[in-house]
This record gives sequence, C-alpha cells and structure tokens, in this order.
Amino acid sequence: MPTHSSVWWPSHPVFLELGRRRYDLTTRALVIGILNRTTDSFYDRGSYFELDRFYERAEQLVREGADALDVGGVKAGPGPEVTEQEELDRVVPVIATLVERFDVPISVDTWRASVAAACFEAGAVVGNDISGFADPGYLSAASAAGASVVATHIRLSPRVPDPAPHYDDVVAEVERFLLACAERAQKSGVPAEHVILDAGLDLGKTAAQSLLLLQSSARLASLGYPLLLSSSNKTFLGVLLGLEIGERREASLASAALGIAGGCRLVRVHDVAGTCRVRDLLAAIGESAPRDLAGLDEAGPLRAARTVLGTGGLR
Repeated sequence: MPTHSSVWWPSHPVFLELGRRRYDLTTRALVIGILNRTTDSFYDRGSYFELDRFYERAEQLVREGADALDVGGVKAGPGPEVTEQEELDRVVPVIATLVERFDVPISVDTWRASVAAACFEAGAVVGNDISGFADPGYLSAASAAGASVVATHIRLSPRVPDPAPHYDDVVAEVERFLLACAERAQKSGVPAEHVILDAGLDLGKTAAQSLLLLQSSARLASLGYPLLLSSSNKTFLGVLLGLEIGERREASLASAALGIAGGCRLVRVHDVAGTCRVRDLLAAIGESAPRDLAGLDEAGPLRAARTVLGTGGLR
C-alpha cells in the first residue's frame, strides 16, 4: 500500500467561519485547546472537573495561544451514564462564563441536539459532534443558531465499545460518510463555510486504521471542507509506539506535524503551546515555499514526524 507523504497544498483558499470570525486556513491551522469537564476523561481523569481548576486550565490554554476552546461534558468512550441534565449542568454555565472571559470561539463537544442548542444560546459557535449527526435535531439547532459543525466519522455510536472494527477500505468509507454528513448539513441550512470534517481517529478504528487515515489526510483535506485532526494522546499512538497515556507528548506533536503537513487545518490538542510551535513552523514553510515543492517529503518536516511515529507506510 503506498504511503501518503507529500505536503498538501490546497488548490484554492480554505476559509472557515466560526461565529463572527472568518479564518483563512490556506496555510495556517487553528489550534483548539481541549477543555473537559468530566469525571472520567481518558487523559486528564477528571482533573479539571472542579470549577476553579477548569477555569485555570482555560486561562492556561488561552495564554499558550489556543485559537479556540472545545468544551466537553461526556467522554466518547464507554463509562458511567451521563444524563442529558447532567451534561447540561456541566457545560452550559461554564461556556457562558468562558464567552464572557475570553475572546476566542467556544466549541461544545456533544452529540445531543438539546445540549448543543443550549450551548449555542450560551455563546458557543461550534458543535463538535462525534456521532455523525445521529440526533435528528442537531443540524437544525446549528442552522438556527448560525453555528458551525464538526462532522466526525464513527462506526457505531459514542460510548459503545467497538473492539474489532472491519472495513473493506477504511479511507474510502470514511470519505463517503463525511461527504454525506456535509451534504446533510448544507441541506439543513448550515453553510459550507461552517462545515468541518474529522476522520474520527480511534472512534471505531484499530491503531493501524487510524494511522492510515492520518497518512491519508491530504485525500480527506481535498474534499472541499476544512479537516480537523484529533490525535492528541490517542490510543493508536500508544499502541503503535508502546506508550502509556502520560508518555505520548512527543508522538502527539509528531502526529500534529504530519496532519498539518497533510492538510489538516484544525488541530484539537491537550498541548497547545507545543502544537502552536509546530503549526507556526509549518505555516512559515507554507507561506514562503514555492508551490512546485508540493512533493517535499524526506528532506522536510514530514520526515521528522514520520520518524517519531515510525510510519514508513502500512504494507
């Protein structure tokens, strides 16, 4: 199987609207800070559930350069049930406060239309839905609020174990799913410049499948919508490199470099400061290099990312 290792140059400018802001993502990615208000997050294990710690973490992420904050009240994986009211109580008040305190767009990480609508009313401008818009009211709520949406591929449903996912062609199936989600969003009144795609690494994928999707970022970035990468500290990095959760910082930064070079224009991360440095270097390269260097590979930043990840290509 061939590798997907060339640096991606868009054939036309890439724009995204988040609330009143319009971003040119042609050469520069946005870094989104992960801000969980959960008791069982796979990474922070509930470290920021208490309000003081939550707002301290928000201040840190903004200080480090986060272009946006993504607030979640329920983790994606299996765990104790979180009711609709519990999720509302966890995220709506803090989103209202974040909107008052910080001049950055706020995203809500939820697959419930009712929670998304309440958060849009509180000031959130993005609905990050890992279910692929399974809730039939989600897109209408986003359209009514003028919010942007993230369409994410998932094989089953959030919170449902999927230990042995099978695909005949994982990249093609993810591509079809995401295009169908984008079409549904636009038919529901969400403008094209408000639609973001996410391949859903680790969501119903093996480590090898997630890696292949990361390597195939250029193909997904060419679908006509900004592509979001959410690989920070993910399980597939740990499996590939034999790393525990607390040991994946360098691998996460390498995956961000590989993703941005491949066309990802939003990167959702825990380490904002480190990712901003990676992003800024790649943006400088993208803004200054002639387009005939589109084949740049082993001599450029991609080689460093591939070396850290150990991705010589799946065969």
